[in-house]
Amino acid sequence: MPAITFTGCAQHACEPLLQGTRPVGTGSAQDLEPTAGKESTLMPVAQYSLVAVDCPDPPALAAFYAGLLGGEIKQYNEDWYDLYVPGGHRIAFQRAPGHRPPQWPRADDNSQQLHLDFDVTDMAGAEAQALALGATPLDVDDQDGQRGFRVYADPAGHPFCLCRA
Repeated sequence: MPAITFTGCAQHACEPLLQGTRPVGTGSAQDLEPTAGKESTLMPVAQYSLVAVDCPDPPALAAFYAGLLGGEIKQYNEDWYDLYVPGGHRIAFQRAPGHRPPQWPRADDNSQQLHLDFDVTDMAGAEAQALALGATPLDVDDQDGQRGFRVYADPAGHPFCLCRA
């Protein structure tokens, strides 16, 4: 089984947008200011807990991600399942009646709200496993390895990336 780990968006387009900035207000893009040469006096007021993913079938989507990442699924109630993945991260799956998956890539009224990135050491093996689990390819032309990621949708339609580690 290929090694897959949870990571942030630094493998591709988001990194240049946020590098060398810090939030200074409401969190909108206009509120980012350069940090080069400055010390931040902001103290954290929260600790990361989990990512919650809306979906029509929480146990099925939790099983998909458990097959991709490993880990243990725990049911909180019929509408909420947690996946505790190796390394201490947690992804929750929440039933959302009437869920509409985002469309890749769009920036209008049905844009993606977020996506997950997973580092892989074997792109071909990870892709085969993701597809066997039910992923749908969205943008897999990595230009013969020049681009370090490929984009897929999970069975509920949420985009995620496999990123070359």
